[in-house]
Amino acid sequence: MGYSLVRVRLFEGGQLRLQVMAEREANGTMTVDDCATLSRALSAVLDVEDPIGGSYDLEISSPGIDRPLVGPDDYERFNGFEAKLETALLIDGRRRFRGRLRGFDGDTVRIALRDGSEANVPLTAIRDAKLMLTDDLVKASLNAAETTDE
Repeated sequence: MGYSLVRVRLFEGGQLRLQVMAEREANGTMTVDDCATLSRALSAVLDVEDPIGGSYDLEISSPGIDRPLVGPDDYERFNGFEAKLETALLIDGRRRFRGRLRGFDGDTVRIALRDGSEANVPLTAIRDAKLMLTDDLVKASLNAAETTDE
């Protein structure tokens, strides 16, 4: 359908909620109309396949400007932008890293930290990662939105 899957999460507690984050393959944007289109298509498939069992709410959303970073492609695509990483275990004596992404090498995320050092964080150790909202990121996002197909 021309969309890339960013992340899928099932939230429990009260009513189950299946959150699907997606973006256009062409330029990484996602409009309200895109969300509606994807919601209709996924609802039909989920109704037939019934992978969750029981009732749940389906939420289709854009990853947003300060999007989560999930796979190797994200770290390459957003090379040079500021990000925050949190690991499940200690890496060089710490669990939180904030700085400019320097790409992905093998199985390791490289990040230039604010103190001038660089950290190499194994992708498998990362529990949560997201871009930080900065002027550079907003400008890049606006440029991508200008190329959105109507």
